[in-house]
Amino acid sequence: MTEKWYRLAVDIHRKYGGKISVMPKVPIRSLEDFAIYYTPGIAEVSRQISINQELAFELTSRWNIVGVITDGTRVLGLGNIGPEAAYPVMEGKALIFKYLGGVDAIPIPIRVKTPDEFIFVAKALEPALGGINLEDIESPKCFYLLDKLREELKIPVWHDDQQGTATATLAALINALKLVGKKISDVTIALIGAGASNIYTARILIKYGAKPGNLILVDSRGILHPEREDIDKMMIENPWKYKYAIETNAERRKGGIPEAIKGVDVVIAASRPGPGVIKKEWIATMNKDAIVFALANPVPEIWPWEAKEAGARIVATGRSDFPNQVNNSLIFPAVFRGALDVRATTITDEMLIAAAEEVAKYAEERGISEDYIIPKMTEWEVYVREAAAVAAMASAQKVARIPRSYKEELEIARSIIERSIKTVEILMKERIID
Repeated sequence: MTEKWYRLAVDIHRKYGGKISVMPKVPIRSLEDFAIYYTPGIAEVSRQISINQELAFELTSRWNIVGVITDGTRVLGLGNIGPEAAYPVMEGKALIFKYLGGVDAIPIPIRVKTPDEFIFVAKALEPALGGINLEDIESPKCFYLLDKLREELKIPVWHDDQQGTATATLAALINALKLVGKKISDVTIALIGAGASNIYTARILIKYGAKPGNLILVDSRGILHPEREDIDKMMIENPWKYKYAIETNAERRKGGIPEAIKGVDVVIAASRPGPGVIKKEWIATMNKDAIVFALANPVPEIWPWEAKEAGARIVATGRSDFPNQVNNSLIFPAVFRGALDVRATTITDEMLIAAAEEVAKYAEERGISEDYIIPKMTEWEVYVREAAAVAAMASAQKVARIPRSYKEELEIARSIIERSIKTVEILMKERIID
């Protein structure tokens, strides 16, 4: 099946010459309209913004523009393939942003050599953007870039591989734990992979109530613990990982993936494409009613049926062609919709938890089961509700320039997202999109 998707993807991208385009959203009836949209009328719009720069969010499309920025150093499971090869992924992100969030996103792969060059480019782009989505950037550089840009920019900056994956994982885990009758404060969790996704997932899980000592993280060299021989080097080169080497793993387990998995309740893998990264016999050593999230793309660390055969009760992957797709595509369009609509200055962890809880609640209301712990991307109403939850939390935390209630944002987000979906439907009906 994977090879089939590869072939289809190349054929379709060649047919359409990419996935997105720019379209006007104002009526054009005569030359007089151009006098309003461009010269001479536009001069007054520019003059007013020069007096008050905040008006750029009201008088231009900047309020709804997100830059999807990457240096192409860690693209999907392909690694450092460069900015040109990263473009299809950034464009795909932009497509999902628009269709499911009504957000006008622009792919921006950049050629830079150092983190400081990256920061310089991102800061230079700030006047053009309402928000920044960092994407497919190698670890630990991605942690530094997110921290620095969140600190220095006045628009929301988000790294989807960190925050998006962590939020989707939490949403799925909330419902998985309900089904097996366990509490997050009680379960032991092995996080296989200690890169961008799982480092932030650990952070969010702890904020949500997981005990730090109950988490066991594994990187390519084995389980994280304070006595590792590379701990001093880790402290200097990757302080984000070092923090969890010190604070987690109360049992002081040592070894690799099999030792980390033995006797735990939950496995969250975000490491490298499989299959075979996690073996069936290791899953068989987990506690009863085990939960396994194998999230590597394009191929999970273990095939879902293998995990089930080994005794796992609930299994999720990052793929849409298997049940329980835990993917950040369910998160980022709505988080930015809510953040942009209240003109948030940042995206906080509390906003992410609010999003995860709303996603989990939506699925629960529809009836959760072992094969349905999280909504599908086609259930677009969840994006509306998620955006409302994010906007309400941003307003409560006073990081919103235009505070709005859950109910107020619900109507705004529904209008924008519904319009985006209907626009595509009309274009397809009229064969403008073939």
